[in-house]
Amino acid sequence: MTRRTYLYTMLLLAAIAVLAWLLWPRPPAPVTASLIARAAAEETAGFARVEGPVPSLRSGQALSGDEGPRLLVFPADLGPHEDFQMEWWYYTGNLTAETGEHFGYQLTFFRRALVPPAGRVDRASAWAADQVYMAHFAITDVAGGTHHAFERFSRGAAGLAGAQAEPFRVWLEDWSVAQIPPSSSKFPQASLLLASSGDVSLALTLHDLKGIILQGDHGYSRKGPEPGNASLYFSQTRIASEGAITVRGKTYRVSGLSWMDREISASALGPEQIGWDWFSLQLSDGSELMVYLMRRADGSVDSFSSGTLIAPDGMTRQLSRDDIAVQATGRWRSPRTGGDYPAGWLLTIPSADLRLTITPWLADQEMAVSLPYWEGTVKVEGTAGGRAVTGDGYVELTGYAGAMQGWF
Repeated sequence: MTRRTYLYTMLLLAAIAVLAWLLWPRPPAPVTASLIARAAAEETAGFARVEGPVPSLRSGQALSGDEGPRLLVFPADLGPHEDFQMEWWYYTGNLTAETGEHFGYQLTFFRRALVPPAGRVDRASAWAADQVYMAHFAITDVAGGTHHAFERFSRGAAGLAGAQAEPFRVWLEDWSVAQIPPSSSKFPQASLLLASSGDVSLALTLHDLKGIILQGDHGYSRKGPEPGNASLYFSQTRIASEGAITVRGKTYRVSGLSWMDREISASALGPEQIGWDWFSLQLSDGSELMVYLMRRADGSVDSFSSGTLIAPDGMTRQLSRDDIAVQATGRWRSPRTGGDYPAGWLLTIPSADLRLTITPWLADQEMAVSLPYWEGTVKVEGTAGGRAVTGDGYVELTGYAGAMQGWF
């Protein structure tokens, strides 16, 4: 065989190999963090934007046909909003075992649209998807001194991941929260929360004790100066929770309180904002407090920071940046990511005569996932109206191990 013949033969074989690779049936590519990041970096043009304020309606009431702010309707708004670019269902909680051990947990589902509504096309394949889902699951085992964190991705297709309003359900593979028939007339609604990874698992029955709390101005939560730097934001701030946790090769019967946050938006962060500090606190007097501090690149706290004080009877009071004072009382540096996080806080609301000392149950509760952040269980001591209060809660710290711009 001459050198020229050999070269032609090799080129022909290479062309056949490339053609076979292109035409050979293959399973769909997995959803990964890079796909989520690429979708996050896309322009928000073409997606619905949050504009407010937004009055709320209960199920069965009619929507207004007038142009203007979007209305919140329940239970419909528990389900997905694919005309918006992103949304999440955020469950956290503090649980105590019958034997006295303390646990914290997090189960969060994120939906991200890959293309705006006008750019979507119908495709025959059951695997075709224009929505992707990401979920985070974590257990803080205080007695064991460990924080177990897990991350999953999937496409919103072929039943792998998704959400629905009635009956309510959100899931990513076998991680899920779903409405179930109530076990008694005391609680008109109940949900089942399930998550497991390896030898760590969680199964909880949830009963909402206060109903839906609208954050911000009737559910309109402005986060920044640009049009659309806002979210539809509502919560369930006191959810009775009971079930089982498995960790360290042992299953514990547990009970306690959970909190659910629900946000829907297109571009929540402004150009100078790199992250936020978020507090959800459940106090022994039956009240709750939510505070978020939007942090700017220069280290200052943005004026669009806000909060809500929820009374025992469910009445709410919106808090502005000027109402809130938060002072870090310690620091913790991650050995994995180098993130330098505050660890311990003094939070005061002078106008409400509220003064709280907040302490992490465990210093290392970093979510070492695609975009690292700190999310952990905390204990609370202080005074409200001059009376002693205690409590538990959760704190989320983002932008300390990489800016959140482009993701939210």
